[in-house]
Amino acid sequence: MGLFFNKDKPKPSPKGKVISLLNQKGGVGKTTMAFNVAHALARQGEKRVLCIDMDPQANLSLLCSGGVSLEKDNNIFHLLINSVRELKALHTPSVFTDIVVRGETIDLLPSGDELSGFELSVAGISSPRQLILKRFLEKSNILNFYDYVVIDGPPTLGLLVVNILCATDGLLVPFRPDEFSRKGLGHLYGVLENIEDMGISETPTILAHIPNLVDYRRKQEGQDLENILGDLKKQFDVPKVVDPFYNRASLVKSQAEKKSVFDFKGKEFDKLQGQFNHIAGLIETWKEE
Repeated sequence: MGLFFNKDKPKPSPKGKVISLLNQKGGVGKTTMAFNVAHALARQGEKRVLCIDMDPQANLSLLCSGGVSLEKDNNIFHLLINSVRELKALHTPSVFTDIVVRGETIDLLPSGDELSGFELSVAGISSPRQLILKRFLEKSNILNFYDYVVIDGPPTLGLLVVNILCATDGLLVPFRPDEFSRKGLGHLYGVLENIEDMGISETPTILAHIPNLVDYRRKQEGQDLENILGDLKKQFDVPKVVDPFYNRASLVKSQAEKKSVFDFKGKEFDKLQGQFNHIAGLIETWKEE
């Protein structure tokens, strides 16, 4: 059904890993993180990286396309629907090669407005709705072609996020140091516990918590960050928190120009590049374990 699927050959163990960035709280810089982490991974020995935009807002699609309209009739929603036999009446003549956007460094499966109706579209099927994305990735053999699949998820905890978590190997959790992010983290870990209790899929490994858009000029932010770090230490023996990403003009500039931080030269980008390379290094080390 997908570009690489061949039912006549036994499937080898996939070499690729699915890395997702999630937080129930919006406005934490999740999409910018996903975009730059994908570029950092692609630079780790010329790795093949595919971004999947699972957020109906399609901001990652916009970044990956450099702000240019993709002019695609179909998107990841149609591939997911096509992968479910029970939804044959909703199938479209779409395959991976029609929808994937090839880039110089990373490839993209774009999102679209249709993805907001995903939960309603699959409500009546008898097969596990939580595993649609996971089974699509398996059937299409994508993980034997790409070294990494980087997924940007929506700021919700609905069926889309459950699908992402069930398909994910490693999880990155960006957050802002505020009370809303603190609550969002607690809700996310609750969903992970529910998935573990249901036994429908292995729960992903939390690779890192990423304090983002930090502004230490605000005293309350420093206190909120300490509170969140305290919560993480209670939740995990080793909370795995990377150094904060500060609210810098250089990061805002790269986002505004729809470019990764690696497309810029200058001292103001050196630290950012180093931070994203550090996260990519953590992922590479974990993958090799």
